[in-house]
Amino acid sequence: MSVRLQFLPRFTFAVVLLGCSAKAADTSTAKEAKASKASSPAAAPTTGVAAASLPDSAKSRPSTDSASTPPAAQTDSTTASDPGKKTVGTLLPGRSKQDQETFNAAIRTGERMLASWPKGPAAAPGALFPQKRIIAYYGNPHSKKMGVIGEYPEQQMLAMLDRTVAQWKAAEPGTSLIPAIHLVTLVAQGAPGADGMWRRREAPATIEQTYKWAQSRKGLLILDIQASHSTLEQELPPLLKYLERPDVHLGIDPEFYMHYKHEGLRPSSKVGQMYSKDVNYVINTLDKLVTDKKLPPKILIVHRFREDMVPDAEQIRPTRNVQVVMDMDGWGPPWLTARANGTARQALSNIKPSGLERVAGCPEATIKRSAL
Repeated sequence: MSVRLQFLPRFTFAVVLLGCSAKAADTSTAKEAKASKASSPAAAPTTGVAAASLPDSAKSRPSTDSASTPPAAQTDSTTASDPGKKTVGTLLPGRSKQDQETFNAAIRTGERMLASWPKGPAAAPGALFPQKRIIAYYGNPHSKKMGVIGEYPEQQMLAMLDRTVAQWKAAEPGTSLIPAIHLVTLVAQGAPGADGMWRRREAPATIEQTYKWAQSRKGLLILDIQASHSTLEQELPPLLKYLERPDVHLGIDPEFYMHYKHEGLRPSSKVGQMYSKDVNYVINTLDKLVTDKKLPPKILIVHRFREDMVPDAEQIRPTRNVQVVMDMDGWGPPWLTARANGTARQALSNIKPSGLERVAGCPEATIKRSAL
């Protein structure tokens, strides 16, 4: 039976969660996908903006890498308007000189801030970061506009994921890669629905379908919650039966959390908000699940592209059993999004102009989202 989603974010992207190593960004054109970089709370953070040019055709490109991309894909030259300062990564053809210079400056700014990044708890045995790269495709199978896993037929999409993983493997042959499917499991809606919660819960059959996709690639499934007018306390418990599986992880989206100053508003009419108590509830729930079921550590992804989406983010408390990834996502390249949001500040909860976000004990991450 076909399902019509009444409200969906109007973008398409895939996500790449990366372990702890310096990255230079590859920008993408419209209809390319989304990428992020994350490191372990136990590891010293490293700088860089990671952005994979994930394909809507067979002609996709991997992101450039300052350490492992072949020499033809990078440069050690200096910029004309910034003499003496190294170009840290070459953008795709078609990007302007200003884009390149802005990117270089953003990376250098992030490098200067590394010494003050906080340390988190050492991850428990079996943690994925920083040793692994997670290459994930995002979306919902019922929407062509929500992400790559719904934009293309199943086999075509999985073949694209295979090619994307192969591109990253070619760029970093010494890095262990894990494919993943990132399913928006609770989808914010444009109408209140029968219970007035403005969200749609995905059917178990769809969750199992996407889990089989992930298993077919020996990968992971990431379940994502857009709770809307519902709450995390209501929506997380029904998903625990899936999260009991060692290869299933979680994402939560403050953008569509319509509480606090946004009570009563339609999702997407304003950018939503969570507080550290909301995130810590999820962390503690996952931590207990890992302990009770003797599971390897879980990954929790928190989407945050504006400071006020989690205004007290410095109070987030990761544990040894839960690796928290704070990601910055928005329209366009991550360094431009950071500039637009006015995030060049030094407080712990601020997003860095390099596109990195710093939260006490949380891994850093970057996100790029391309408009349709």
